Amino acid sequence: MNMEFQMNIATPIVASDTWTVAGRTFRSRLIVGTGKYKDFAQNAAALEASGAEIVTVAVRRVNVSDPNAPMLTDFIDPKKVTYLPNTAGCFDAESAIRTLRLAREAGGWDLVKLEVLGEARTLYPDMVETLRATEILAKEGFLPMVYCVDDPIAAKRLENVGAVAIMPLGAPIGSGLGIQNRVTIRLIVEGASVPVLVDAGVGTASEAAQAMELGCDGVLMNTAIAEAKDPVMMAAAMKAGVEAGRLAYLAGRMGRRMYADPSSPLAGLI
Repeated sequence: MNMEFQMNIATPIVASDTWTVAGRTFRSRLIVGTGKYKDFAQNAAALEASGAEIVTVAVRRVNVSDPNAPMLTDFIDPKKVTYLPNTAGCFDAESAIRTLRLAREAGGWDLVKLEVLGEARTLYPDMVETLRATEILAKEGFLPMVYCVDDPIAAKRLENVGAVAIMPLGAPIGSGLGIQNRVTIRLIVEGASVPVLVDAGVGTASEAAQAMELGCDGVLMNTAIAEAKDPVMMAAAMKAGVEAGRLAYLAGRMGRRMYADPSSPLAGLI
């Protein structure tokens, strides 16, 4: 079976396989960021290659409102791509809430990504502050997609107080270590009634595929693309990896066996 024929089979499945968060439907299951690129032009080229329909924007770090400086919106059109303001760099609930209130004032955004970090060395989420911020934001009409630890109990608590998507880390932010705990990610997927997206730690396309094979609804990444030797090519690789992993999940993998099982029957051999 040649590659062109394979793609002809896979493409309609991928194109029709949508996912929905807070009533908004998307085809691409890859979300990309806007940090660490050499400039906005490279960021925009990588976004196009990725096929992503959502881009995260660090409200405290990326210019989306000052016309006197280079603006992200000049390169990535918020009318064509869904902006997902995030609270990168916030270490308590109050600063995260304040940041997202400013984002709503600046751009009218209500679908947001919440992350409240515990400390600077690991950038692990502070789940006490994250839970508190999620509850307050949800009551104020925000639709928070929430970065969290890979803990199914914490994930369910976030969902119960208003998270519209659960975003467990695969490994520490920017580490590129890949998914370190497939068991808990899968438990989160099985227990959630909102979308689950792996957020942080993915370093290459095979790891993006692995996240999708676990049943996740999507993958969010920034550093893996931005710090690649060729970010645009890596963005295309990540697109293919996410699609391959999703197809494998839908297809249903074979069962694991302890011993060999021959592809051809042994009975009836001459």
